[in-house]
Amino acid sequence: MKKLSILLAGLFLALPALAQSLAEALEHAWMRYPPASALTVRDEEAQARAELADAITPGPAALSLANQNDRLDRHRGKQEWEAELAVPLWLPGQQAARRAEAQSLVTEVSARRAALRLQLAGELREAWWAVAAARHARELAGRRTETGRALEADVMRRYQTGDLARIDANLAQGERLAAQAEAIEAEAALLAAEQAWRNLTGTATPAILAQEGTAVAGAPEEDHPQLAAAAAAARTARSRLRVAEETRRDAPAFAVRVVRERGDFSEPYSHTVGMKLTIPFASGPRVRQENAAARAEASQADAELALARHKLRLEVEKARIDLAAAERQLAMAGERHALAADSLGLAEKAFALGESDLATLLRVRAGAFETEAILNRQQVAQAAARSRLKQSLGVLP
Repeated sequence: MKKLSILLAGLFLALPALAQSLAEALEHAWMRYPPASALTVRDEEAQARAELADAITPGPAALSLANQNDRLDRHRGKQEWEAELAVPLWLPGQQAARRAEAQSLVTEVSARRAALRLQLAGELREAWWAVAAARHARELAGRRTETGRALEADVMRRYQTGDLARIDANLAQGERLAAQAEAIEAEAALLAAEQAWRNLTGTATPAILAQEGTAVAGAPEEDHPQLAAAAAAARTARSRLRVAEETRRDAPAFAVRVVRERGDFSEPYSHTVGMKLTIPFASGPRVRQENAAARAEASQADAELALARHKLRLEVEKARIDLAAAERQLAMAGERHALAADSLGLAEKAFALGESDLATLLRVRAGAFETEAILNRQQVAQAAARSRLKQSLGVLP
C-alpha cells in the first residue's frame, strides 16, 4: 500500500502544470517572462536613488592624509601630519529635485510593470485563440476522415455488387486519403500552437478554452497601463529637467583639517584645527548642455505620451469595428452552414437512392465541410476580436 501511494504521488508530480483560465496563465507566464526580471533590478535602482536623495549629503565623505618631513634633506626631525575630512553639500533646491526624480522613477517602474503585464496578456490571448482554432480544425478533419472511411466502405460494397463503377471506388478512396492527409496537417498545426503556449506559460493548454466577457468599447482611460507608463516616463523626464536646472555647478564641499607638526626632534608636537569651504564655479557651456539634453528628453516624452493617446484611440476604434464585423460574419457563416448541411443531407439521400452520382455527393460534401470550417473560424475570430477589444482598452484577463 505504501509503495502504491509513493507511485501515485510520483505520477501526480509528473503531470504538467495546468492553467484553467487566462488569468492563471498570465501569472504562470509572468514568472518566466524575461523583462519582468529586468524590472526587478530597475525597481532596486529606483529605491537606491530614493535612499540617496534622502541622504544628508549628495555623496559620501572623503578622507585624505598627508605627511611632510626633512629626511631627504637635513633630517633634523621636522614632521608634519595632516588629516582632512571633506563632505559634499547639497545645492539649494537640489535635494528636493532629486527626491522628486527618485519618486517619479519608482512610479515609472511600477507603471512599466503594469504595461508589460498587459503586453504579455496580449501575447497569451493570441496564443489562446490560436490553440482554439487549431483544435477546431483538428476536430473537423477527424470527422471528415471518419465520414470518408464510412463513405469508402459503402462505395466499395456497392462496387463489389456491381451497383457502382470502379471510378466511384477510386473517388471514394481518394476522398479518404485526402481527409487523412488533412487530419495529419491539422494535428501538426495543433501541436505547434500548443508548443507556443507552453513556451509562454510553461503549462499545458487548458481542456476548455472559454471566451472572455464583453467589454464596453469606450475611449481609453488615463489609467490604461500603456498610457500610465508613458505619463510616468514624461514625469520622470520633467523631474530630470528640474534636477538639471537646480544643478548649476558641482557640489560645494565642507572640510575639517587637523594638523600635527614639530620643527625638529627636540620640539614637542603641536596641533591645529581648521575648516575649509570649497565652492566650485559654474560652467556655462556644461550647464547649457545638460539643460538642453534634459529639455529634449522631456519634450520627447511628452510627444510620446500624446502619440500613445492617439494610437490607443485608433486601436480601440479598430478593435470595435473588427468585433462588429466578426459578429456579422459569424451570423452569415451560421446561415451558410445550415444551408450546406441541408444540401448535404439531400445529396446523401439522392446518392443512396441512385438518383445522383458520387461526384455530385463529394462536391456537396466538400462544400459542407468548407462552410463548417468557415463557421468554426468565425467563432474563434469573434471570440479573439472580443479579446483584442479588451486588450486595447487595457483590461487584463
